[in-house]
Amino acid sequence: MSVTAVPLQPVKRAYKVWLWIGVLLAVALAFGLAWLGTREQVAAKGTDAQYLAWNKGRPGVQVTASGLQYQVLEAGEGPTAGEGDYVIANYEGRFRDGTVFDPGGGRPVPFPIQQGSAIPGFLEGLKLMQKGGKYRLWIPANLAYGAPGVQSPDPERVPPDAMLVFTVSPERIIPAAVVQQMMMQQMMQQQQQGGAPGGQPGAGGPPPQGVPGQ
Repeated sequence: MSVTAVPLQPVKRAYKVWLWIGVLLAVALAFGLAWLGTREQVAAKGTDAQYLAWNKGRPGVQVTASGLQYQVLEAGEGPTAGEGDYVIANYEGRFRDGTVFDPGGGRPVPFPIQQGSAIPGFLEGLKLMQKGGKYRLWIPANLAYGAPGVQSPDPERVPPDAMLVFTVSPERIIPAAVVQQMMMQQMMQQQQQGGAPGGQPGAGGPPPQGVPGQ
């Protein structure tokens, strides 16, 4: 008994080309996923420099000339703060691993925009913010408590070589002119009450200086 062979239709050349393209794309996708996984592992377990190198490529993360990284989580409105202004903000400070080192006190804190009022990276970040917004700052150690002339309030709890991550929500920005007016009004009140001119502001005066992490 003979068996008649049924010839198969030859595969067209175009089909072969698309087949190879599909194989190459699958290989490239697998390689890309493995590469991303490796980068995330390096970011999680590597140095702060490696983490920041990875983090700056994430969507929405921006980098300033100083190396500060920030992200606008919720857009605010109005002008940003300038020299001499005060920013009234809620904030929380964490280490890279998510550990909270400064819960922020649970209420808005006043920050004057002037040199030395806060760690350099935090102060720079405040100048980028608008009231009503929400922001995240990734501050390298050289812009935090490792900056020249800056000392950690508790080196064991907040090491000077630590990168810090802050989430900040500004509620108000008080212009410098308004702050000056408040100070003048308070000085006049003190004089009327018999206080010494130029004394320290009391309960109704302009907000005190604050430094995250203290």
